[in-house]
Amino acid sequence: MTRLLMIALLAVAGWKGYGAYQDYHHTAPLSLANAAQPSAARTTEIRPAAQYACDGRTHCSQMRSCAEATFFLRNCPGVKMDGDNDGAPCERQWCND
Repeated sequence: MTRLLMIALLAVAGWKGYGAYQDYHHTAPLSLANAAQPSAARTTEIRPAAQYACDGRTHCSQMRSCAEATFFLRNCPGVKMDGDNDGAPCERQWCND
């Protein structure tokens, strides 16, 4: 019984750890062009100073525009808005130009 409980706990811990790894791994990396610019320069090209803020939203269905989705993808950790990792968020909902 104790052995079964230990195996179950290890399985749950592994599952949770893998989920955290996937969330971290799927955040969009900065492009080299954006990495060379100061942080303030990157954000001002996307939005005015207080228009958007990282507030925990992670999915395209929670966004209201392409600009908002782009801000979240570039500035907020753990978002899930760029399934093909091409740097363009929410291509089916908002950024489909």
